[in-house]
Amino acid sequence: MIYSQWVQWIAQRQTVMASVAASVSGLLRGAAGSFPARGAAMLLKPRPLCACMPNRKMASRRKTDHLERTAEKYRQDVLFPAKVCGILDESNKVRRLRLAVPNKDFSFKAGQWVDFYIPGFPKVGGFSICSSPGLLQREGVIELAVKYSEHPPARWIHTECTLDCEVAVRVGGDFYFDPQPSDSAVNLLLVAGGVGINPLYSILLHVADLHRLRQCEDSGYEPGSVQLCYSAKNTDELLFKNTIIGLSKELSGKFSCDFHVTQQDTEINMQLRPYVSEGRISEQILRQHLSTDALCYICGPPPMIQSVSEQLQHLGISKEKILFEKWW
Repeated sequence: MIYSQWVQWIAQRQTVMASVAASVSGLLRGAAGSFPARGAAMLLKPRPLCACMPNRKMASRRKTDHLERTAEKYRQDVLFPAKVCGILDESNKVRRLRLAVPNKDFSFKAGQWVDFYIPGFPKVGGFSICSSPGLLQREGVIELAVKYSEHPPARWIHTECTLDCEVAVRVGGDFYFDPQPSDSAVNLLLVAGGVGINPLYSILLHVADLHRLRQCEDSGYEPGSVQLCYSAKNTDELLFKNTIIGLSKELSGKFSCDFHVTQQDTEINMQLRPYVSEGRISEQILRQHLSTDALCYICGPPPMIQSVSEQLQHLGISKEKILFEKWW
């Protein structure tokens, strides 16, 4: 199929899916009354700092389609062609893609995800962007880190995707950090589990860019401190760990990282040892890293999100300052 024809087909398919999603959303609202009514204008309205549509029910919805799971979320109304320009195995289970997006109208906020369309595939992927908005501005690219699964888009990325493959993407998500130059500084606590690090890594890289801009120009938003608590099964599955440690050194006093491993069966590397603890992220750990005005972002498996959210509330953090996304 010629690429232009494929994009046209996708656009037609989007119209159908949008109609189906709207019907599903209407039924859910009528049956449960749990989704706030929001018009298109509100969905497209930019928000000054961060956003997350709350949904406190933690039941997994992995078996449903990505477009159905995220039907209530904000998303762009434009599909942008993209080309794979880089591939890296981040771990033995996670592949990192670099996508060139040539259209200058394409943009995203740190923490958001993309609908991921593959030519000839009926299933649409949903993957968090793990790069910063600054990288897109500087080089015209975004990055995704995708864990292998039998879901067709993820399996395609691991088994068939090659350099110069053409895809299409569309940004969505109500979970992001987007401070404006006049906003007051806010301290961040980022809590990640497994590949849930992706949107939080994007936020971390964005904060680093804001620090560098502030140092060079002595203007713009002045970031507060950032604390990252990141849990994985073992150190091999701690994604981006070397860059994260590098940032902790570059931004000493402004950023610190705390890695946790739950099933480590080998000796921890000497270079990693100062940053790694064995065991889960506990309420005691969270207490050590919290400030009274912290804004808390959580991303990971739903049970982890449930547990950490409850622990933070027990420590005195209001629900409004606990942001999470669990659609995946």
